[in-house]
Amino acid sequence: MIDEKGELTISSENIMPIIKKWMYSDSDIFLRELVSNAADAISKLKRLVAAGGADISREPGGINADTPFAIRVALDKDARTITVSDDGVGMDADEVRKYINQIAFSGAADFLSKYEAEGANDIIGHFGLGFYSAFMVAERVRIDSLSYREGADAVTWESDGEAEYTLTAGGRTERGTAVTLFVSEDASDFLDEFRLRSILRKYCAFVPYPIYFDAPRAHDHDHDHEHEHDHGHDHGDAPVNNPSPLWLKNPSDVGDAEYIEFFHEVFMDFEDPLFWIHLNMDYPFRLKGILYFPKLKRELDTIEGQVKLFSNQVFVADNIKEVIPEFLLLLKGCLDCPDVPLNVSRSFLQNDGTVSRMSGYITKKIADKLVELWKDSREAYNGYWEDINQFIKYGVVKDRQFFDKAKEALLFKLTDGGSVTAAEYLERFGEKTDGRVIYVTDTARQARYVKLFADQGVEAAVMGTRLDMPYMTYLESYDDKLKFSRIDAELSGAVKTDGESGGDGALVELFVRAAGDDKLTVRTETLKSESVPAVILLAEQNRRMGEIARMMGSGAFPEYGGGETLALNRANPIIKKLSEIAGDEDKAGDAALVAGMVYDLALLSHKPLTNDAMAAFIDRANALMSRALSL
Repeated sequence: MIDEKGELTISSENIMPIIKKWMYSDSDIFLRELVSNAADAISKLKRLVAAGGADISREPGGINADTPFAIRVALDKDARTITVSDDGVGMDADEVRKYINQIAFSGAADFLSKYEAEGANDIIGHFGLGFYSAFMVAERVRIDSLSYREGADAVTWESDGEAEYTLTAGGRTERGTAVTLFVSEDASDFLDEFRLRSILRKYCAFVPYPIYFDAPRAHDHDHDHEHEHDHGHDHGDAPVNNPSPLWLKNPSDVGDAEYIEFFHEVFMDFEDPLFWIHLNMDYPFRLKGILYFPKLKRELDTIEGQVKLFSNQVFVADNIKEVIPEFLLLLKGCLDCPDVPLNVSRSFLQNDGTVSRMSGYITKKIADKLVELWKDSREAYNGYWEDINQFIKYGVVKDRQFFDKAKEALLFKLTDGGSVTAAEYLERFGEKTDGRVIYVTDTARQARYVKLFADQGVEAAVMGTRLDMPYMTYLESYDDKLKFSRIDAELSGAVKTDGESGGDGALVELFVRAAGDDKLTVRTETLKSESVPAVILLAEQNRRMGEIARMMGSGAFPEYGGGETLALNRANPIIKKLSEIAGDEDKAGDAALVAGMVYDLALLSHKPLTNDAMAAFIDRANALMSRALSL
């Protein structure tokens, strides 16, 4: 008969406060630790049976390694207990001493000096402390266990988390272990069925064995020990988890409908994903998972993806950027990495070579998928582009490896709705655009320029987000033949006839006075279209420098590095007439009014008007209407 009392080795009373202090930030993790331990106990037994190291066929029902083992979580609100039980290997007295008393605190002195100094941010999972996470919510913990070994005696271990424990003969009659937590007053919120179910859904949704949850019910509390539990063969309710998540299947055995259903189930997203990648790697590291590409139509900084990291089907955390490249955090998915411990520390992840290789592998698979779609399903890929382009652009800017692998599949959406690569753009339009990719940032505001180019058979790339400027600059830095130019940066051969730019002195002076800007450069051009009187131009380099200055708080960009140029169209009837009357004193008033209106309209297609400029524009418009009606 065992009747043992003792002290946990090496300053247990110093370690428990550290555990409890760490848990204040995430106190529900205790249930993950206990369920994970239960799953490990079952896995160990299955391996022993399969290898001939354990014979459990003698047990009632003649069960074997193929038996549907299970984990049970029971809540007794009246007794203030939470019990996690399994039908795994179980423990005898010596194993309890080894795994609970000794391993937990071996090297405890080093543990204390290291982790207390670091704030104990990642202690759970070290030194066998997974079990001891129970004391974050319990004032007392009891273990009832019976080993799978024939002739083994059941044992009961109990401690209040201080220095002492008791180890006595137990009353359990079925193989396995039950851990009972007597919940402390300050953790009473865990005595809530909904709270516990939520924790199980969060951390244990895909644990590899069925988890059955017993709702609160009245108990006879005269008997303080656990009730007898069956082996999980005939639980009334359905398990709260899915022991066989989709990522464990062979991709060739999974249909589109299954992938989509899994996406909706896990992420509560009512929109279907665009496409997905099923990862399955066994060497040189183990990694399985599914990454989904959701629709990403919003601005980048409002997008929040969700990539769930698991270790042996137990949830670790969302969006751990050391494992998952930062730009992939815009996606949604599940990654199961058995080589990553349940309680990962930043320092471990940053210095672990396997983690680094995983990140590189995931990046490569994403890029390979994009290139595959671009080559084999171009029409579908063109359709995806509007939804995924922000994710891809972000990845290009953030990750050189991703850029190198995916660069041939980078598309540009055109003003006519089509999509082309940079090479395709230059092949189609390069001769007319002087070898540049012409782009627009606002198709509505820049509609006049778009029409000028479209009339000559040239479309522009639509680059209207805040990410596009660094993205274009990045692309230019790795291809000296690739240059981007906004549609109002310069007039290429596509829209003007050959001939020198110049200016009529009286006409130029008229527009400088009408604009009220002595710094404004005015020149004349002969455009191929007669419909446009004038356009405003700002050199591409000046604009980019100005935008950088503006982001850094250095002022409005048009004045930075040189101002704008007003290009007057000699082919336009209005400009022709103004050229004729520019020096006529009798027509000075009419000429000034029309010139001011021409300048305002050109400016409106270039940038927003200031308040004063808008007021002046309205006054001129009213004056012109009055004159037209001879009022």
